[in-house]
Amino acid sequence: MAIKQPVAPVWWEHDAHLLRFVCDLVAGELSLLRRSRVEPGLPWPGTLHIGRDLGADSLEVLSVATALSDMLHLHRSGIEDYLLARLEIEEWAAIARQSLRQFSAELTFRTSGSAGIPKRCTHPVSSLWQEVAVLAALLPGRRRILSAVPSHHIYGFLFTVLLPQAPGMQDLDVLDVRGSSAARLAHELRAGDLVVAHPEFWRAALQSQPLFAPGVIGVTSSAPCPDELAEALLAAGLDKLIQVYGSSETGGVGWRESAAAPFQAFPYWRRVAEDDAVLERTLLDGACARCAIQDTLEWVGTDTFRPAGRIDQAVQVAGINVFPAQVAAALREHPAVLDASVRLMRADEGNRLKAFIVPRAAHADRVMLQAQLAAWSRERFDSSQRPMAFSFGSQLPRQANEKLADWIIDATG
Repeated sequence: MAIKQPVAPVWWEHDAHLLRFVCDLVAGELSLLRRSRVEPGLPWPGTLHIGRDLGADSLEVLSVATALSDMLHLHRSGIEDYLLARLEIEEWAAIARQSLRQFSAELTFRTSGSAGIPKRCTHPVSSLWQEVAVLAALLPGRRRILSAVPSHHIYGFLFTVLLPQAPGMQDLDVLDVRGSSAARLAHELRAGDLVVAHPEFWRAALQSQPLFAPGVIGVTSSAPCPDELAEALLAAGLDKLIQVYGSSETGGVGWRESAAAPFQAFPYWRRVAEDDAVLERTLLDGACARCAIQDTLEWVGTDTFRPAGRIDQAVQVAGINVFPAQVAAALREHPAVLDASVRLMRADEGNRLKAFIVPRAAHADRVMLQAQLAAWSRERFDSSQRPMAFSFGSQLPRQANEKLADWIIDATG
């Protein structure tokens, strides 16, 4: 599919998109620092003060300012220190705009950092617009965007900051539905709407509203969408559900409309025959760049594929990369734990992590130990990393070949 690449708009000149982007970044960074949701909830007025209204101390302000500076490359203009002196959200947006007018060629996103230090992923803005041109061609006739994702992550940035400003998209309005119930979504939807979300949001929406308004298209990414969920959404009246496969490192790699179909690679990606862990991208200037991928891809044709599991053994909980082995290693540091294994729950158990614990004391009170581990985990882990079910036994479950095996919650001894 040949995609025309028109001149890209200067996205930071759109007040509402830039303000929402800054708010999302500040809220996201403070939530990570505090391991809890920031109050007041979004959306925020531009006059909100990061210190007075959000209670950020000097170290938190420094950390959040550093994150904004890093993402937008404010050091290129030399005005990043102004962030520490002007603490209203609209002042940060103004500083960001001033810097972007001087340098805007690159943006740096970060992975979730569930394995430790978040990974920096720098992208030429021209490559982001290259992807948006493909997305706009897939989504003609949209009138509004309803967003359930943060705009400072690459998925949200592409779909809720750049896409609304893409040529041919009529500068679409973006409504933030993250703080709303799924029931409210039923009243908000109109023909021509595009709902940008993740599987957990779609699952909640399906439970709260049995039918969707006609003419609504959905997009899902950030975590694999179960086939049965995608099929149920279409059966409930969603016109189309576009699944996007990608990562912070690559951006979008492929898309599909049917759960039964393989993913169609975006036209600028190519398979590297000699290395299945690498893809090659043709950039707008004709140059080629290679990028490591996180999944094993089973190629169905020259440009269609199916993801076949993480190379780095990560799983995703509510769209966040989580490394069970890292969580298990942390659990082994608890003085009452001899050994531990952590896995993603089975489909019939839930969609969070579970842990199997071998107590250090053979006759430990398991009810008491479970309560201790639950409290300890709340202090130690982010919500996506926290095991939500504990099972106990005298040894870890293993297969006949001694490899670690799965277990059924509440069916262990």
